[in-house]
Amino acid sequence: MRKFVFFGGKGGVGKTTMSSAYALKCAREGLRTLVVSTDPAHSTSDVFDQQFDDDPRAVEGEENLYGMEVDPDTEVERHLMETKRAMGDQVSPAMVNEIDRQIEMAHQTPGAYEAALMDRFIEVMRSAEEFDRVVFDTSPTGGTLRLLSLPELLEGWIDRLVYKREKSIDLYEKAAIGNNEPRRVMEGDPILDRLRTRKERFEFAGKTLREDAAFFLVVNPDELSIRETRRAVEDLEEYGLTIRGLAVNRLTPEPEPHEEGRGARFLRDRVETERERLRELHETFDYPVVAEVVTRVSEVKGDFLAEVADELDIDVAVEPRT
Repeated sequence: MRKFVFFGGKGGVGKTTMSSAYALKCAREGLRTLVVSTDPAHSTSDVFDQQFDDDPRAVEGEENLYGMEVDPDTEVERHLMETKRAMGDQVSPAMVNEIDRQIEMAHQTPGAYEAALMDRFIEVMRSAEEFDRVVFDTSPTGGTLRLLSLPELLEGWIDRLVYKREKSIDLYEKAAIGNNEPRRVMEGDPILDRLRTRKERFEFAGKTLREDAAFFLVVNPDELSIRETRRAVEDLEEYGLTIRGLAVNRLTPEPEPHEEGRGARFLRDRVETERERLRELHETFDYPVVAEVVTRVSEVKGDFLAEVADELDIDVAVEPRT
C-alpha cells in the first residue's frame, strides 16, 4: 500500500468509519499511522472519544496511532490572512485597503474553500516524514474531487502569471531611465518568488497524489450512492489517480430463518435488494470490493471499530517507492 491513503464518497456513507478502521489496522500492524480528517463535523474525535486539533495527537490506548482534524473554516480564514499579508507587503500603503477588499471578495468565490484546504493537505503531506502511513478522511465526493483537481489547474494558471510577470518586468527594465544598464528587478522579485513557490507546491501535490497515494471509495448499497461512486470513479480516473477498491458500508443484517413477522419480512426484502446492489458493484466496476460491512447496533468505536478493521481486505505493508 502507498503511504497516503484517501477514503472518498458522498456525505454520510461512512468515510470516517472506514478511514479510522484502516488507520487502526495499520497501527496495530506496527506502522506509525496518522489519520487526518477534513470533515467539518469532526467525527474522528467521536470515533476515538477524544478531541483532536490541527496538530497530530496520539490516540489514547493505541500505540502507533495519531489523529488530527483540520477545520475547513479556520483554514479558509488563515489562507485569507496569509494572502492579505503577502500582498500587503508588495503594494503601496494607499493600495492596501483596496487589495484587502479584493481578496475578501475572492475568498467568497467558488474554489476558495478548496484552495485553502489544498494548501493544508500539501503541508500535511510534506511534513509526514515521521509517519509510515497517512490516512485521509476526506470531505464529500464533489468537494474532494475539486480539491484533487486543483494542482493541475493551478499549475497552468501560475505558469501564465509567471510569464506575464516576467514580461512586464522585462518591459519595465528596458524602459528604465537614468541607468547605464537596465535594473535587474526580476532578480529577487517577491511576487515572482511567491508564484514559483506556489507552483512548486502544487507540482509536489500532483506528483504525490499520482505516485504515492491510493484512493478507496466508500459506498452504501443503494442506487444513489452507487451512481455517485460511478461518477467519482470516472473523475478520479480522468485525473490519473490510483483507485484501489470499493468499501461497502451499512449492509443490513439478515434475520434468523425462524424469525417471522413484519420486521423480519422487511429485513429479508431489504437484504435481497442489497444483494442485487452488491452484484452490481462486483460485476460492473473494474475495482475490487475490499469490504462488506454490516450495520452495527450502535456507533462504530472501540471493539466495533476493531471488528471493522479486521473486515477490511486492504493491504497494510508499505509499498516500495519506484
